[in-house]
Amino acid sequence: MKSLRDFNLKGKKVLIRVDFNVPIENGKITDDTRIIETLPTINYVIQSLGKVILCSHLGRPKGKKIPELSLKPVYEYLKNVLKTPVKFLEDLTEDSINKVVKELKEGEILLLENVRFYKGETENDLEFAKLLAKLADIFINDAFSVSHRIHASVVGVAQLVSEKGIGFQMEKELKYLSKIVSKPERPFYAVVGGSKVSSKIGILKNLINKVDKLIIGGAMANTFLHAKGYSVGASILENDHIDTAKEIMKYAKEQEVKLYLPVDVVVERDGEIKEINVREIIEGDKIFDIGIETIKLFSQALEGSKTIIWNGPMGYFEKPPFHKGTVALARKIASLSSVTIAGGGDTILAIKLAGVETAFSYISTAGGAFLEYLEREELPGLKVLKG
Repeated sequence: MKSLRDFNLKGKKVLIRVDFNVPIENGKITDDTRIIETLPTINYVIQSLGKVILCSHLGRPKGKKIPELSLKPVYEYLKNVLKTPVKFLEDLTEDSINKVVKELKEGEILLLENVRFYKGETENDLEFAKLLAKLADIFINDAFSVSHRIHASVVGVAQLVSEKGIGFQMEKELKYLSKIVSKPERPFYAVVGGSKVSSKIGILKNLINKVDKLIIGGAMANTFLHAKGYSVGASILENDHIDTAKEIMKYAKEQEVKLYLPVDVVVERDGEIKEINVREIIEGDKIFDIGIETIKLFSQALEGSKTIIWNGPMGYFEKPPFHKGTVALARKIASLSSVTIAGGGDTILAIKLAGVETAFSYISTAGGAFLEYLEREELPGLKVLKG
């Protein structure tokens, strides 16, 4: 794949697929991490006197124009942080695109409205991709986090533009993740949390082939606990994946990979919060966090590691006091001298809550793409940029 540095950008329309899918409350951005990460790419094109066209989605509007999911707050943000004219294109039509292409000057920026306002985006519709391609002498994908999607702004437009490559944020992602995929320093441990086993079956099986230890927490651990014969009360449980959990545990044993599950949990019982052994869970209990003994167990298990990857919280960390397990684990991982890589939106928020974001070797803004890359080592949005 070509890098942004490989192109002569002067006077060229540079369509950059970015990920500005940021949290917005009352019209204000509450976490600008994803925007900040893309600024080096944007500024490089500006300094090279290219014409910057930024393309992103926000949320899941499903082809409808939903005002709350407009990228206007991002437009206002960019106007404040960038020392160059920034324009906003609300309607993606052939006429509006032709007009703006004529007017856009070197070193200026155009932000497109949420591309998921158009059904053609998620359907990877050829006509919609052609519309976007009108904005691209050069196409740059700087959004690793959406590169697992076969969407028009990720795959479709790249198939239509001959000059294409990756931005600096994408380069950073691939630099760290490719090391993990190919030759991680050992011992190599993985921490996987979140709510669903079903969304992570492939990655869990793949990780067992790669890691020396696998730590499972969060609501997905409930399915594993139930598969081992424990009650999980009224907690989140994927009944249709209990056999899957059994298969994963069996496979880990066959591969001599040590698999860790919670030994105690924090539950809500009759309006009260209790910390109990997993053997003591009764009907009606709702598990919201790992307990102190599990924090100790997981922390000890991480000792001696050379490489750690982490995706997914250990509990309902957004609601105190159920943040304790996730925060404790974040701080433990951050304290180690290992190569530490974390990925996913919830994981990033948890790391920030723990105040240790600068202590990680690398924090990926991607969630699904992070996991799929570790699982398959290939993403549609990257494959289309090759050759």
